[in-house]
Amino acid sequence: MLLADHADSPGPTDSHYFLYAQVLSAHHANVIYTGPRMWDHDAHSFDFSWVRWYEIDDPRSSGWNNSTLDLVHFPPIQKVDPFGFVDPDDVLWGCYIIPAFAKGKCREAQHNVSRCAKDSKDYMLYYVGW
Repeated sequence: MLLADHADSPGPTDSHYFLYAQVLSAHHANVIYTGPRMWDHDAHSFDFSWVRWYEIDDPRSSGWNNSTLDLVHFPPIQKVDPFGFVDPDDVLWGCYIIPAFAKGKCREAQHNVSRCAKDSKDYMLYYVGW
């Protein structure tokens, strides 16, 4: 769970306050930058997580104002940027992502593309519990 950046949005009610992602793996790297404006040849520690993003299903029908849990779903893997990298310092806290069992699983034809994301086991919707 991360805070959403509303710098480009026209108003606070047009966007959701949080971003949700499933952590696929966490990494630590020692990086030596050798490009323009480099300072030195020392290795710098760099931590990051590889994530698969959730999308908010309908921000107007969930959340504090409606006294309901947020509903999220995975975007199709073929969509632009369904995965990303996150700085662990930007993570607010972990939260429970609970499958909406009554809504069912995604159809096999649309999923089972990525073994890393394990998308063959995706449900249609998930509830976000803090």
